[in-house]
Amino acid sequence: MNNDKYTSLPSPCWLLNEKALLSNLQTIQYIKDKSGAKVLLALKGYALWKSFKSIKPYLDGCCASGLHEAKLASETFGKEVHTYSPAFKAEEIEEIASISHHLVFNSPSQFKQFGNKAKEINPKLSLGLRTNPEYSEAPKEIYNPCGLYSRLGTTIENFDASIVSKIDGLHFHALCEQSADALEAVLEHFESKFAPYIPQMKWINFGGGHHITKKGYDVEKLIQIIQTFKAKYDVDVYLEPGEAIGWETGVLVATVLDIVHNGIDIAILDTSAEAHMPDTIIMPYRAEVRGAKEANKAPFTYRLAGNTCLAGDIMGDYSFHTPLQVGDKIIFEDQMHYTMVKATTFNGIKLPAIAIEHLDGTIEVVKEFGYETFKERLS
Repeated sequence: MNNDKYTSLPSPCWLLNEKALLSNLQTIQYIKDKSGAKVLLALKGYALWKSFKSIKPYLDGCCASGLHEAKLASETFGKEVHTYSPAFKAEEIEEIASISHHLVFNSPSQFKQFGNKAKEINPKLSLGLRTNPEYSEAPKEIYNPCGLYSRLGTTIENFDASIVSKIDGLHFHALCEQSADALEAVLEHFESKFAPYIPQMKWINFGGGHHITKKGYDVEKLIQIIQTFKAKYDVDVYLEPGEAIGWETGVLVATVLDIVHNGIDIAILDTSAEAHMPDTIIMPYRAEVRGAKEANKAPFTYRLAGNTCLAGDIMGDYSFHTPLQVGDKIIFEDQMHYTMVKATTFNGIKLPAIAIEHLDGTIEVVKEFGYETFKERLS
């Protein structure tokens, strides 16, 4: 469990591996070159902006979920900014419109409220509408944008054809870490409902959730799907991966603070599932731990638990070949996407530091958090 590279880091700490990040980006570049698609970084999934210098050469810009992400994209990425929100606020629309290249509305009513104003503010702005194809293969309902009573996107029943002449594109998002086969099925439903309007568009945004960089993903099928669609409708195609950019590019390093026994050995760490890895509770999702197996598969089993007062702040049960000791490092794999963007200071627990392992093997700690981070978000 102990390794000089990790023991020298602050704890807890997210550690990005730049080599792994570039490997993912090279896969994205191949898809862009072969398919002609444009690819955006979804900031909702990955927003480690100190790494954007490495990412910018490969991607066309960022997609943002509102004002703050749009500002981050504009200030730190500097390419295309595509902004979508389930509902825009009147007091924010001017700034959002001024820094965005594409502005996507969730409903015809939001378009009618803000579309003309946005174009007055930024005549070069390309406007679009998010649609709901009413089909998804998302693994959990909480992550299903097309589930029953979903607020995300406009169904064909609620589509307003009167705005078609005023928009340049349609957007859909129905995937969650899924395959090209799932995209193909979603696209069939999208076309079956919105085909009359697609030829009038300049672009179609296929949203995110494409698990492009996961081992076994059918990259060639994705390329074929995009090529066929572009040829059929003569439109630009955008993809918005977040997890695919950060997939398996880094770890969360934590330290064992104490080991207690209550029917099972419990290792209390200086990190938190609730505060730092919420998907382990929400999904539920089991993080892989380096050198560990499932409970009782190796001689020494421990429940890994967080250092907050929440009883359910538990990462899971893991077994090890040697006993854990106070001070040991626990390395949670694949912790770059949908972790730091969701992290909180619940219970006053310190946010993990952020570090980057560069291509030459050197490690740079780019951010550490302390009491002021906790205090300044409160009043």
